[in-house]
Amino acid sequence: MVWCPSLDAAGKTVPAVYVLGDSLADVGNNNHLLTIMKADFPHNGIDFTGGKATGRFSNGKNSADFIAEKLGLTSPPAYLSINSSFYASQALAGINFASAGAGILDATHSGECLSLNKQIDYLSTAYASMVESIGNEQAQAHLADSIFAVIIGSNDIFGYVKSNGNATPQQFVGSLIYTLQVNSLRLLNQRLYNIGARKFSFAGTGPVGCCPSLRRQTQTNACNAAANSISDLFSQAAASLLQELKSQLTDMNYSFFNTTLAMQEIIQTPTNYGFTEVEAACCGLGDLNAKVACTPISSYCSNRTNHVFWDFYHPTEATAGILAADLFDGSAPHVYPVNLRQLSAL
Repeated sequence: MVWCPSLDAAGKTVPAVYVLGDSLADVGNNNHLLTIMKADFPHNGIDFTGGKATGRFSNGKNSADFIAEKLGLTSPPAYLSINSSFYASQALAGINFASAGAGILDATHSGECLSLNKQIDYLSTAYASMVESIGNEQAQAHLADSIFAVIIGSNDIFGYVKSNGNATPQQFVGSLIYTLQVNSLRLLNQRLYNIGARKFSFAGTGPVGCCPSLRRQTQTNACNAAANSISDLFSQAAASLLQELKSQLTDMNYSFFNTTLAMQEIIQTPTNYGFTEVEAACCGLGDLNAKVACTPISSYCSNRTNHVFWDFYHPTEATAGILAADLFDGSAPHVYPVNLRQLSAL
């Protein structure tokens, strides 16, 4: 018998999902910013409903869409796209604050995106709107049942690898975790905990060294081992930090997804997942389709379902769907101490 939480009449397991993160989860926030980090043009969205670009760095749905879908919810809209006249009702239905380029460090793409701290500020504004609409007690109860999904960290690692910084990988990860602990994750949990939030889904960074952009910088198109090592160090440290927070806030619950392990299995045994191409991007130009980004002048593959990567950084819709299914129903060592399905039922 498969364990499953009860669903309400609408098939929802939780009342709402609130998303914070980067381009892996951005559903259009950057469309409203003065930045070059946008995906509001073809060939992005070619497999999305309507076949048009929406601001998602994907040929179709991204991780935020699939997480909402798994929870029985409509994918929440980008915060910056919400009409002010519908703000209070939308705040209760869920909002996506993710912004392409965002990192844990405020310095990561500073001024070009919504930083994680800015996303948290906007989330606090949304809470104030909920209180005004339904009262503090009901707003806190609503947030206690909702999911807070966090997908961030890759841009910080990309920045470190490209800069060839003087810090060792261990020192760099230490600075990331310190920032995450003091300025971001601890602040996020404590600020949101105080307004009722109790359920957090955190996705660790994937094997960023295996994305086409970093592969093409090696002589053999192999994964960049140094970048993957940093990502692995970060994931371990982030998981430990979440465990520490849980020991301090006993009624807080979390689910940690080890994206690196899950993605490495796909890359190492692609045929088990229906893939035939793990190195090259589907959309782009140059070696591995990774010298030039996915733009209207780029070429793109005819079968997006057999490619792991859509462009030189981001997964295809097919990959995002597989990862989301693992996050929702998987088990340790991929996802722990509970998966998202179990977290939603707590």
